[in-house]
Amino acid sequence: MALVPFPGPQSGALKKTDDDLDDDHEIGGRMSFLDHLEELRKRIIYACYGIALGVGASFFFIQRIYDFLLAPAIATLPEGSKLIYTQPTEAFSLYINISLIAGITFAGPFIMYQVWQFIAPGLYSNEKKFVIPFVLFSTLGFLAGAAFNHYVAYPFIMIYFASFNTPNLTYMPQLSYVFGLYVKMLIALGLVFQMPTIVFFLAKVGVVTAKLLLQQFKFAILIIFIVAAVITPTGDPMTLMVFALPMVTLYIFSIFVAWVVGPKRDKADATT
Repeated sequence: MALVPFPGPQSGALKKTDDDLDDDHEIGGRMSFLDHLEELRKRIIYACYGIALGVGASFFFIQRIYDFLLAPAIATLPEGSKLIYTQPTEAFSLYINISLIAGITFAGPFIMYQVWQFIAPGLYSNEKKFVIPFVLFSTLGFLAGAAFNHYVAYPFIMIYFASFNTPNLTYMPQLSYVFGLYVKMLIALGLVFQMPTIVFFLAKVGVVTAKLLLQQFKFAILIIFIVAAVITPTGDPMTLMVFALPMVTLYIFSIFVAWVVGPKRDKADATT
């Protein structure tokens, strides 16, 4: 009876290749659902720490921030008119809300870094190098949206509303409503101005191309006006246009961004 030798440690039957080891390492490195929840909890806590520090710092400049944020609304008031508040705690609550918003703005880069740290484990090593561009571009996008809201969109809307002032109608807007409108437009436009950043990373990983965005331009315009109608705080046509026109401009700029960062073959196709 012939004996079949049992394969030793160096036998090809049991010897693992480098690819097998890499696969085992990848499987072992995968995070379970509970690990994802724990990572999410940790990132949220870190982000809250950053916001708390930002809120504390904003209290030292609260009056300057208050004057800066309400300047566009006050500038539209007719002569002799003032902002009013009808609840005893309304003005105090406004200061608290302003400090909270300022704290989130100050901690914005740190918050975006925590977002990146949460999604980074699901990316390949060559994709993780985008952490600095992600934090930088997303922060600049939000600041650009906030600046557009403060210097263009919000003053335009307030001037439009103040134009209905007549000898029989006195324009005396309520403090909480004025600031609430400002915050809604700030958040909406801050998110809208993230469009080039999102397209930048989608083009980098090959999900979208400039050619694809250009081909879908008509559908994009339709979707833009639908989204603008949904996120518009007041629902009037003037405010809708204030949101829609920047989105169309950003979409066109995003096509250029996708063309610049996209694969070279897409640039060659676009020129032919």
